[in-house]
Amino acid sequence: MIPVLVFDIETIPDVEGLRTLHGHASSMTDEEVAEAAFAARREKTKSDFLPHHLHRVAAISCVFRDDDGFRVRSLGTLEDTEPKLVNDFFRIIDKYTPQLISWNGSGFDMPVLHYRAMISGVTASRYWEMGEEDRDFKWNNYLSRYHTRHLDLMDLLALYTGRANAPLDDLAKLCGFPGKLGVDGSQVWALFAEGRLKEIRDYCETDVVNTYLVYCRFLLMRGAMTKESYEEEMALVRDSLANLDGPHWKEYLAAW
Repeated sequence: MIPVLVFDIETIPDVEGLRTLHGHASSMTDEEVAEAAFAARREKTKSDFLPHHLHRVAAISCVFRDDDGFRVRSLGTLEDTEPKLVNDFFRIIDKYTPQLISWNGSGFDMPVLHYRAMISGVTASRYWEMGEEDRDFKWNNYLSRYHTRHLDLMDLLALYTGRANAPLDDLAKLCGFPGKLGVDGSQVWALFAEGRLKEIRDYCETDVVNTYLVYCRFLLMRGAMTKESYEEEMALVRDSLANLDGPHWKEYLAAW
């Protein structure tokens, strides 16, 4: 089977970048720099959500499904830098050329990863292939919106109509999956400021499993999975998660 890589990122304000762009006084704390950016953004857009290029990657979590089974993990360690995480993500694509699956990956995750790779000097040649070296990529690559090497499920299910987008948490729960477990993206900066990166990574991992389960339901809907193979896949995911350490997996399975 073609390897499947489901991914999700969690981000925080790029405080260093904000200092560079706005010349904040060195006496300002990171929290004060971020709050100044949030306040300016609220005045302009009525939302705290910063532009994509001002997000810094705090965690990247992935489900990897291939002939060897189902795995889920966060890339790198708690001590690794953002460039290391971003480099690791693109190295997986270089090595395996997987089918990428995301929820709003085209609208958020990948644009952020593009900017952060560029800022950090990360090379991602396979990801940016559009047919120059591999002719197959001319007609199906990771970058064109209507190609499927990167399948943004939110985008596709809404037929590329933003007003029809559904939240992953809602759709996962409507399909009978656990959805989010007490943490959402709006809390990530506060958790990070408190030194709780492990909780951010745990949350990201459960979210990427939600995405994989919704993807499996999509495959069932389009006839790419039979009812029997779908049930077998659900059993594989349950068994795989049951063998993992971490209270977030026990909580996740209890909610399923």
